[in-house]
Amino acid sequence: EEPFSIYMKFGEPFAGREILYVAGRNNGMMLAHEGSGIRSLVGTVSLPLDSAEAKAENRHSLTDAGLRNLVRLLIKQWEFESQYGEINVQYYPDARLGEIACQVVEVSHPNPRRQFAYHITRLYVDAQSGLPVRVENYGWPAQPGGQPVLMEEYTYTRLKTNVGLTDQQFSRDCPDYNF
Repeated sequence: EEPFSIYMKFGEPFAGREILYVAGRNNGMMLAHEGSGIRSLVGTVSLPLDSAEAKAENRHSLTDAGLRNLVRLLIKQWEFESQYGEINVQYYPDARLGEIACQVVEVSHPNPRRQFAYHITRLYVDAQSGLPVRVENYGWPAQPGGQPVLMEEYTYTRLKTNVGLTDQQFSRDCPDYNF
């Protein structure tokens, strides 16, 4: 977290794509490269966080990544939405996410309003660790009575905390990476 640092390696459909960002380094830009295809021939590029390329397949900035930021954004969203009423909160203490026992908080709004980013938001918290492991955000159904549309889904599995990451692991020179 200090400095805020992110390394991502993607699976399908972008297998081999890597992104590296460390606050205060590389002139505030992220390093990125594709793992395959014609764009992989370009190699590693530096991209501004707010560039069209960085935002092309994302709903959030790279600096919104991570468990702390996920929870911070949810709290901000829910505090804002609660000012307007029309908010239903459900708590499911005995939910499951695959084999993981979870507690789920579900926030929903009965009617679309411009101040509500989503119709339904679900936060899954691992019952054993207390860590958030999944967020689902749904838009409103296309037709009344229809199914809500899944807009975002973030799932964190096999989490390990306090693993002793080093500066080298957030360097383009790390031998485990292809920068």
